[in-house]
Amino acid sequence: MRCIQPLLRSATTALCAAAALCAAAQDYPSREIRAISPVSPGSGGDILVRYYADKLSRLAGKPVIVDNRGGAQGVVGTEYAARQKPDGYSILITPASSMLAAQPHFFRKLSFDPFRDFASVTPLSWLAFGVAVDGKSPIHTIGQLVESLKNKTGNGFYGSGNNTGLGTAELLKQMAGLKTVQVPFKTSAQGVQALAGGQIDFLVWDATFMSGQARAGRIRILAVTSPRRSSSLPEVPTMTESGFPGFEITSWWGVAVPAGTPRAIIDKLAGWFRQIGEMEETQKFLHNVATDVLTGTPESMAVMLKQEYERWGKLVKLANIEPQ
Repeated sequence: MRCIQPLLRSATTALCAAAALCAAAQDYPSREIRAISPVSPGSGGDILVRYYADKLSRLAGKPVIVDNRGGAQGVVGTEYAARQKPDGYSILITPASSMLAAQPHFFRKLSFDPFRDFASVTPLSWLAFGVAVDGKSPIHTIGQLVESLKNKTGNGFYGSGNNTGLGTAELLKQMAGLKTVQVPFKTSAQGVQALAGGQIDFLVWDATFMSGQARAGRIRILAVTSPRRSSSLPEVPTMTESGFPGFEITSWWGVAVPAGTPRAIIDKLAGWFRQIGEMEETQKFLHNVATDVLTGTPESMAVMLKQEYERWGKLVKLANIEPQ
């Protein structure tokens, strides 16, 4: 009997904890939700986060506050999100292919594990990266850019602000036989200013930011990195069409929560984000920022992350990128 009593107490405790979790999930959300963003305010990615946060607040019936935690190419915000309570009140809206799948290959040591410390909720959208020159440049194609760089001492300079941009540029260098030097920028606006001032020869950034700059005539996008042309940039060829077969790099956004978040809460969030993705307003919004809807489930996002992790591992080796 003495042996049975501790077991009964343990079972009772477990049942009470499970009942509490179920009750919390049924009442969720009972207060405001924080949408942690690993990108800087005002950036192209920040536009996406704020759009989804606004739509989520309307469906959930509670405020969704965007908490920007930019820094160290997204590592600061991602680490912060990993340390939050797994109660559904802190969610990470992020370029998951970069922040969760690619980062482990670019940094020698991270304080978070993308698979152990996070649970997938749903993918949101995908977008291409673009290779661009100054809007007044006489260069109109990737081939012309490569030829121009080869005629410069050291093959010139390029700008980027995150690891997807770095991977894109380094793969281009590897395939074209260039030694072009990277100039890192904290913001996309700094990169455009450097292009206009002649400090760099080309810029690699996400198409969300680049599309608006191209429409304003500040930059000229020479090619996109996706396997097919962007629906909002139909006149811009892909890298494959530009003479680099097999050159495919896309970035996709998704939602993740701290590991241990109750599955019932994850399912609620996934359902709300699925509704947002089905809105005609959302599809128009994404088209305007050179992005396309990407739907899925917690399980499909987890599979995508694993596949993306393995793909970036191969890409980093191919482009001879040394982890920081």
